[in-house]
Amino acid sequence: MRTLGLTGGIGSGKSTVAVMLAARGAVVIDADALSRATTAAGGSAISAIAGTFGTDFITAEGAMDRERMRALVFQDPGARQRLEAIVHPLVREATRAAADAARAQGARLAVFDVPLLVESGDRAGRFDRVAVVDCEADTQVARVMARSTLDEATVRRIVASQATRVERRAAADFVILNEGIGIEQLDVAAASIARSMGL
Repeated sequence: MRTLGLTGGIGSGKSTVAVMLAARGAVVIDADALSRATTAAGGSAISAIAGTFGTDFITAEGAMDRERMRALVFQDPGARQRLEAIVHPLVREATRAAADAARAQGARLAVFDVPLLVESGDRAGRFDRVAVVDCEADTQVARVMARSTLDEATVRRIVASQATRVERRAAADFVILNEGIGIEQLDVAAASIARSMGL
């Protein structure tokens, strides 16, 4: 089984490319979904989050209060580090389990959809290849605002907190520039990567 790390900034179109690769037979392992599961009601990170940050950061339903936590980590980089120290090992464990399952099923390609692949700093040797979906920061902001209730200032803070375009592109074996192109052209680019990875 070959492995592809897929990343891109918020609003880049990374998740759309993941769907296109899945349509060609790849097994997609979504690190963001695995992370959300750890902080959902009953998730494996909840008790540690409550112990570290206090029960004010847990909703009445028993999930992490994402809005409250987002506000805290933007104000306090140390809080981000403490949260990541809780969540990241759990996500890595879940990712390994998902990869083992894909291998057992005979998958030819596993695509690891990892929003913070570059930021995590532990990408070396994890994947056979890395693909980056790239676009202008203003495009990211417009896309995220169109699909969410976040205001422009919040989205720009999220973009600024992520790796730069230069940093992401430097880590890439494949770059898809998702700027000023239609869904058909994006699909052609995804198909090219799929062929390169043996699908």
